[in-house]
Amino acid sequence: MTELTVKNVSVHADKSMLVDDASFALARGEFVALLGPNGAGKTSLIRAAMGLQDVSAGQRLLGGADVTTLSPAERARQIAYLPQIRPLAWPNSVRDVVSLGRFSHGAPLGRLKGLDAEAVDRALQACGLSDLATRKTNTLSGGELARVHCARAFAAEAPLLIADEPIAALDPRQQFRILDLIKSYVDHGGGALVVLHDIQLAARYASRMIWMKDGKIVADGPPADTLTPDRLKDIYGVTARIEGTQIFIEGAV
Repeated sequence: MTELTVKNVSVHADKSMLVDDASFALARGEFVALLGPNGAGKTSLIRAAMGLQDVSAGQRLLGGADVTTLSPAERARQIAYLPQIRPLAWPNSVRDVVSLGRFSHGAPLGRLKGLDAEAVDRALQACGLSDLATRKTNTLSGGELARVHCARAFAAEAPLLIADEPIAALDPRQQFRILDLIKSYVDHGGGALVVLHDIQLAARYASRMIWMKDGKIVADGPPADTLTPDRLKDIYGVTARIEGTQIFIEGAV
């Protein structure tokens, strides 16, 4: 079973500690939400976990192998990554952008064939983009473009997905659409680690919540165990009451 395991990882930038002795694991069948305030170290942690950022201590294992021993293509075949910033250099068609997800499989640039073309078609259909396949990406709405990036990640057909704020700046309907797509990916055997700022949506979708503060993981477990008024007060500095998955923020401490 493909699993990403992070053991006692620390990340420094100059004299600043970005991630401090963090450990977690991600396996198939899990929807894990990574939460914490701005500057908590979430992006640094996931980049370090995938071998995209150097660490000052700790191990990062992917399928039992040190991520630093794997080529970028080997890592990409096991983890699909949606970074926080997803620029497109030029207005390609939707299909061409989604086809980039097959690059780690050795698919040639240009028209795909066989298994690669089938994977792209499945990703387009899963994300509701089949009718938009020939549209240029610069003509799409923000929600449509977010689905294109999801489709690109899904086209890789990797067992794990890491998404950094995939619903940022989207309206509520599009936020639900994107999270529904990721939940479907998990339900079909994938494992997802998703950075989120909307705690209520995280509680609704995630099977686990990882909470960060000041570069440290301070809690890791199911929403029922880790989502508490004391946790919100400690991490975000707010008072709140919780009724099921409903969170009522009452004010700043």
